[in-house]
Amino acid sequence: MVNNRYEQLKKAELGALISIVAYILVSAMKLIVGNLANSEALRADGLNNFTDILASIAVLIGLRIAQKPADEEHRYGHWKAENVASLVTSFIMLLVGLQVLYSSILSVVHKNTEAPDMTAAIIGILSAIIMYGVYFFNKRLSEEVKSPGLLAAAKDNRSDAWTSIGTAIAVFAASFNLGWLDSTAAIVVALLILKTAIDIFKESVFSLSDGFDQTQLDQYNEAISQIKQVQAVKSIKGRSYGANIYLDITVTMKPELTVKESHDVADQIEELLQKEFHVFETDVHVEPSK
Repeated sequence: MVNNRYEQLKKAELGALISIVAYILVSAMKLIVGNLANSEALRADGLNNFTDILASIAVLIGLRIAQKPADEEHRYGHWKAENVASLVTSFIMLLVGLQVLYSSILSVVHKNTEAPDMTAAIIGILSAIIMYGVYFFNKRLSEEVKSPGLLAAAKDNRSDAWTSIGTAIAVFAASFNLGWLDSTAAIVVALLILKTAIDIFKESVFSLSDGFDQTQLDQYNEAISQIKQVQAVKSIKGRSYGANIYLDITVTMKPELTVKESHDVADQIEELLQKEFHVFETDVHVEPSK
């Protein structure tokens, strides 16, 4: 199972590499054309895509570190590298989002609202098409290899496609003597960057601090309780290492069961959780029922 997981992470690298190439292309187009066409919204969107280059590189590094096997200092492996990479990405996006918001507000206050060239709108539409293509590819790949890092990158690809469409609409409107709308769109883009950064930060911290969905624990509890020899599930704790779920479970059984019989039931619990819920590793502790 461990080797299979390493193969999945290796395969997920392709999605991160495609994202990097796509973001380099669209960010370069947007920053160059944004300056030439005098579009504040396109420049802001270009900076957004530049942060996505860094984010995709962080995901790629995280995927590669996560493939390192367990060692003396990392007995559980390096699976959480994906989560650390996501946390770093959130900080990068937060800083750039604040910078874009600040410059956009200054543009509105100082009334630097000259209508942009229509070329900016065309670039926005072209970028949206590219990012939607990358989104569909990465979403399908992330589901195949079960990579939360790549799935987050795919969602970021989709949000960037939406942002590009919004930018194109704003440029069209601004071309009809509504120059203020271009700067307003840049503010919206900045807010989208900040929201995405905060969402990624929350998810990363939740995982790194060993937070776990109670609904999933309840499902595990119910499944284990169906095993005849299990008298009760005394405690169940879960934590995530990347896409891998680790569980610590304490169950009670009849005291007259032999050590071998109790051990066989523990193996049955592990096999059940792995087969039905794809739990990566389960530690089962058995206590005698009263």
